[in-house]
Amino acid sequence: MSFKEIVLSANDLSKCYQIYDKPVDRLLQGLFGTRNRKYYKEYWALRDVSVQLRKGETLGIIGDNGAGKSTLLQMIAGTLSATDGHIEVHGKVAAILELGAGFNPEFTGRENIVLSASIYGLSEDLILERMGAIESFAEIGDFIDQPVKMYSSGMYVRLAFAIIAHVDADILIIDEALAVGDIFFTQKCMRFLRKFQEHGTLLFVSHDTSAVLNFCDRAIWLNEGELIMEGTAKEVVERYSRGSHTNKLVEESLDSLNAQSTEIVEWQDDRIFTLDNTPLRNEIRVFKFERSNSVEGEKKYVDIVDVYFLDQSKEKRLSGIVGGKMTTLSVQCRAIEDIENLIVGFYLKDRLGQFLFGDNTYITFQDEPLAARKGESFYGKFSFVMPTLSVGKYSIDIAVASGTQEANKTLQWIYDALVFDSLTSSHTLGLLGIPISRIELSISS
Repeated sequence: MSFKEIVLSANDLSKCYQIYDKPVDRLLQGLFGTRNRKYYKEYWALRDVSVQLRKGETLGIIGDNGAGKSTLLQMIAGTLSATDGHIEVHGKVAAILELGAGFNPEFTGRENIVLSASIYGLSEDLILERMGAIESFAEIGDFIDQPVKMYSSGMYVRLAFAIIAHVDADILIIDEALAVGDIFFTQKCMRFLRKFQEHGTLLFVSHDTSAVLNFCDRAIWLNEGELIMEGTAKEVVERYSRGSHTNKLVEESLDSLNAQSTEIVEWQDDRIFTLDNTPLRNEIRVFKFERSNSVEGEKKYVDIVDVYFLDQSKEKRLSGIVGGKMTTLSVQCRAIEDIENLIVGFYLKDRLGQFLFGDNTYITFQDEPLAARKGESFYGKFSFVMPTLSVGKYSIDIAVASGTQEANKTLQWIYDALVFDSLTSSHTLGLLGIPISRIELSISS
């Protein structure tokens, strides 16, 4: 999408809070306070911040805790008034800010859907028409008819995100909401947001700078309520990474965002042997294949039957693997109809849906394309050194297609077919750790 007219303009926004040492000082301020005599201290959460957002653009906002990110978003969303400055917004704004913001804790989930959707301007008929889709997106089952005060933080986010996904917003504001919840729902939200980016405008706050790099066109950096820098996502993240105590090494990972791990290698990173008997060994727990997860494509050409990891003998299924060591990903399928020019592929993603690496069978078999006949079973197997993963949740998408690398038809795509937890890790730099054949350090006189 090309960026067009300005849909949001914030000029010289400031927010000052009055901090009283004692409750009585508030009374004294009301009775005797003047411009020259104040019974409070001033705390400026935001000072003279200006930003513009064009239609179709995604703007990331980064900064440490207390930098003013949430304050800025609340003022843009209209839930907090500015002390100084002016905001002009063109279009409907929907936001997820604090957990449960806008919900009545005594109302059921269904009643809060009606309440929130009404605030966003949906008619009663339209709310009833979309109720089923909102319930289906939230996936909270019978809790939809329970008071939201009984909800977990993850259920709050599920319901809130399901609502804003169905109110026809022009501008979405997402404030760290995706840090809560399971990986399946997070991936669903990220797919929705990427679809929304095709026509909508997005403000995205995250402590995960790699997500800002992957997701945003531009970014701003706030620190102690002031705008430090505005520019492309790459420029701002690099600068923030150099200046932040908690993110000093992120810039070293920038060039690895689209790294692919496709080559089968015979050597191992020698440090793996050192780490094997330490708490830093990259232990990865693998969950069973979930056929019921989100599927694209009709089940009339192919059925993806099973997905699993194999040991080096390619005979034993694994419930756990180790980062930095050779493994084999096996994809078992069955042809429902004849399939010509068969392609099987996979993507490995982090919890925010960022593609870390992947591959498919096309290049290996492009000179002699394989065909599967109706009723036949076929396997795609990928042997590779599993990169060292940071602690967290990851998943693998599996797809079967027919055609060529450039022109193909996706027959079936299963999102999050395999989910796994990286439980312990030595990895600290970038999105993932690539095995290094040798590291040397020498001094010469």
